[in-house]
Amino acid sequence: MTTPNSRLPAPKVERTLVSIHEARAILDAAAVPIDRIETLTLHQLPGRVLATPIVAAADVPAFARSAMDGYAVIAADVASARDDAPAELRLLESVFAGGVPTRPVERGTCTAIMTGAPIPNGADAVVMVERTRGDGDRVLIADGVEAGANITPRGSDLRAGQPVLAAGALLTPSRVAVIAAAGLDRASVYARPRVAVLVTGDEVAAPGTTLGPGQVHDVNSISLAATIREHGGEAVTAEVVRDDPAALRAAVDAALSCDMVLVTGGSSVGERDYVLDLLAERGEVRFAGIRLKPGKPTIFALIDGRPVFGMPGNPTSCLSNGYLLVAPMLRRIARLPPLAPRTVRARLARRVSSPRGRHQFYTVRLEGGVAHPAFKGSGDITSIANADGYFEIGDETESVEEGAEVEIILW
Repeated sequence: MTTPNSRLPAPKVERTLVSIHEARAILDAAAVPIDRIETLTLHQLPGRVLATPIVAAADVPAFARSAMDGYAVIAADVASARDDAPAELRLLESVFAGGVPTRPVERGTCTAIMTGAPIPNGADAVVMVERTRGDGDRVLIADGVEAGANITPRGSDLRAGQPVLAAGALLTPSRVAVIAAAGLDRASVYARPRVAVLVTGDEVAAPGTTLGPGQVHDVNSISLAATIREHGGEAVTAEVVRDDPAALRAAVDAALSCDMVLVTGGSSVGERDYVLDLLAERGEVRFAGIRLKPGKPTIFALIDGRPVFGMPGNPTSCLSNGYLLVAPMLRRIARLPPLAPRTVRARLARRVSSPRGRHQFYTVRLEGGVAHPAFKGSGDITSIANADGYFEIGDETESVEEGAEVEIILW
């Protein structure tokens, strides 16, 4: 229950709507890449962003090794070998991967060798086993090879002291593998931005609980937390905040220890929509609404340089703006590369209308190359859950006709 003393001061902030393009430019300019660094083990590295360069600690491979199963030979001994006139060599020993040769190869001799095993001294080529026949300690070689054949030289992949990965590299599985190959068991990476998710509203109840009269389950903290994790952040959630200015103020102040704050609900113009006034009281409001459908009542402010969003309470609007606005900014803060959208072209199954003056992101379901409208309403999360992607309708367009070809941006 709100008391007179708990209400925010009256200075209602003027709501001047910005375009989606203006909103994105403001967010891009406000995104400061994170500078916190942490050191992680190899198994923790995939998907992280390297903070310090990687330099090879040793040559890779550390020794000349066989590229296949066969026989290590002196190339001059087998230069003229062929099927009808094989070269005959004396077998010295067999060397397996992980083993070490004990005898040098001299003219007229050879060593059986397995893939990855060290090349014995004196040998300068390997003949593949398929071109040989063994008979006790004698080996018939039916294939002439040149010096260096089927040998991987020492340091052919990496040289000790060679730069391997630059700071800022996104650590894919193959890049983590090269860190391991370089002789390291850990690396320094940028920390994941911590994003506080505050859900407001007396009507909001936790999923799994029995709803009371007029209540709805909390969808927004679940969808936003998943979006945050998908785009390089660490979601920090809290209990639902009551529709009370003092409670909201305390929750936002506590959340400012994170790198970004998302407040869902309370961003519109109702009697209990306190978010805009609170953000104006605490910091600098950069925009208070977007000419956008869904997601018009979206607020963005900076509090001591910390980005704070006032997100719509309706689940579709909230998640849509999570995709379109929060995720790109979060990726920039996390130093992740921008997403390259996957697109397809399809014909619209039926006519759709759009409010003039508002840019619309319209969700669709694809079936047989045809785009079927999936949008129901800002409060219906299945508008996104049952969609394969969306297409954009410009703010000067009032309708898109049946059969029109549109570009679908896939989730």
